[in-house]
Amino acid sequence: MENKEAQVKTVSEDNIYRLNGRVPLSKAIPFGLQHVLAMFVANLAPVLIVCSAAVVRGTDSHLTPAEITQLLQCAMFAAGIGTCLQLYPIWKIGSKLPIVMGVSFTFLGSLLMICTNPALGYEGMVGAVILGGIFEGLVGLSAKYWKRFLTPVVSACVVIAIGLSLLSVGMDSWGGGNGVADFGAWYHLAIGTFTLVVCLVSRYCLKGVYKNLNILVGLIVGYLASAILTVTGVAPMVDFSGIQKTIGEVGFFSLPKLVFFTSHTPVFDIGAFFTIAIVFLVSAAETTGATAAVAQGALGRDLKIEELQGSLAVDGFSSSISGCFGCLPLTSFSQNVGLVTMTGVINRFTILMGALILILASLFPPLGAFFNSLPQSVLGGCTVMMFGSIMYEGIKMLKECVFNDRTMIIVSLSFCIGIGLTQTSGNFFAAFPPAVGDIFNGNAVAGVFVVSLLLSLILPKDKTEEVSAKK
Repeated sequence: MENKEAQVKTVSEDNIYRLNGRVPLSKAIPFGLQHVLAMFVANLAPVLIVCSAAVVRGTDSHLTPAEITQLLQCAMFAAGIGTCLQLYPIWKIGSKLPIVMGVSFTFLGSLLMICTNPALGYEGMVGAVILGGIFEGLVGLSAKYWKRFLTPVVSACVVIAIGLSLLSVGMDSWGGGNGVADFGAWYHLAIGTFTLVVCLVSRYCLKGVYKNLNILVGLIVGYLASAILTVTGVAPMVDFSGIQKTIGEVGFFSLPKLVFFTSHTPVFDIGAFFTIAIVFLVSAAETTGATAAVAQGALGRDLKIEELQGSLAVDGFSSSISGCFGCLPLTSFSQNVGLVTMTGVINRFTILMGALILILASLFPPLGAFFNSLPQSVLGGCTVMMFGSIMYEGIKMLKECVFNDRTMIIVSLSFCIGIGLTQTSGNFFAAFPPAVGDIFNGNAVAGVFVVSLLLSLILPKDKTEEVSAKK
């Protein structure tokens, strides 16, 4: 079997399936661009949601459109920097694995609760993000002390939960985007279906390494089809006005600005920190599962402690960097985990090209606005299979566990409770503080992680499992 992690000095397109080694730019750039397009809209959406609702501390006023546009620019910049750290670590911060970082949806509820409180506002939220990121970074660096509690069955349950939680995201995108007035319109469904068919046909018809560009092909062809429907007046699929608006508000070139040099200096509040700290632990669980899925699905081996430590450290400290630019926390992007495991393209240099494209897009705001005009239905048609592949990798990880009564109880209860909480008709945690409901009611990964971890610690192991664990 070929060693995918061997050091390779030659430049070759075959290196695209190896972790190390250089790939010709003619191959590295389009494969890197595929990673950017797979996560671009989802990377910006949380920033739009939170920053549009945020109030300026001590007032009833909101951030201006120009300020929000600049924050979108900073989100791209921070995601690019975080991805570079994952690929090429500094000290112990980084995993050396093909992981792409992006703004996390996990924090949405808690961040909205902080930033809409006039006593804290946007400034209090930014301060909480900076402190929370440092907290998670330190938790990551100490991973060797608590890694033993993350048993294989816990890791498998978390990875499966990540895949399951993303299925609705893919279908929402296919329907046109969550909350849009024309959700489920014929043109969204048609374009999503057309894009998925293009991806599948490309996968089987293209030869060599090009078959793994099927997602990029689907995105390009789907975008062109959407643009034709828009220009001909058949359906409003692509909004080109955002590009012109961005040029008017920010210009063609703009450097990301540190929040300390704006009028919104961060406020460090201990209450806001505790509100968000528990969510950083949930994000750490998601990153642990995503990193394990990359190691298992792309490299065919178990996750090393150094990789987990570095991955979580980047998750935390890059979130603090993002906060310094006034943005939201970052996490390992599950969309790209699915892309890596599905295509087998694991080359760090190739994914670095994607990170550099993100940074470049942040310096030229119109370029970011162009990427952001990608219709949700096109993205949905491309991502549904990617999300399913994450669940598939989790099932493969579960297959390696000892199948006995204990495993059955852990898996059954963790999914029944963790996913069941997200499907209740009301607020299951109405008797608890709102932060509890924000964490568990809308996040299947959090519930599955907590229940599987507790059961794994409490339920006694039988002798067969103890022997297997030692091996």
